[in-house]
Amino acid sequence: MPEKKEHLDMNAMPPSAEEIRKEVIRRAREEDEKQAKAKAVQEKKATDFAEDFLKNHVSEADVLAVRRLVANAVQAGKFEAMVYSFSSDLCSDSGRAINSGSKDWPETLQGKAKEFYERYQQFAKPQGFKLKAMVISFPNGMPGDVGFFLNWGSDRV
Repeated sequence: MPEKKEHLDMNAMPPSAEEIRKEVIRRAREEDEKQAKAKAVQEKKATDFAEDFLKNHVSEADVLAVRRLVANAVQAGKFEAMVYSFSSDLCSDSGRAINSGSKDWPETLQGKAKEFYERYQQFAKPQGFKLKAMVISFPNGMPGDVGFFLNWGSDRV
């Protein structure tokens, strides 16, 4: 289809510089508002997650999600899956023990992470699974999120 050509009135005055400046400012404000709303939504999600993480227990849905992640990894031919993640701020030391590889890192866990670790100790470890915790993001060079990785690979090389 041929493009529709815009008709230009050669004798009409163009918008003034002030009108163009106002339009640029209006668009910048709209973008700022859009970003502020998106940030507020993200902050609300983080707050809700932290509240659920610290106050509630590991649910049946949480356990099913872990099992689903493992099943998907197995189907993809993998021997490891990240089964849970949370902000390092939710550790008692903000993730420092996990980041440094301290053997005492489980003692810094709180809330659901602590419960997941306890469930691992009770149910998965006796079945031959291994669990490692790693800081998986470093916003502004600081520990961000922690991931729990469940591994079912052989120790034999």
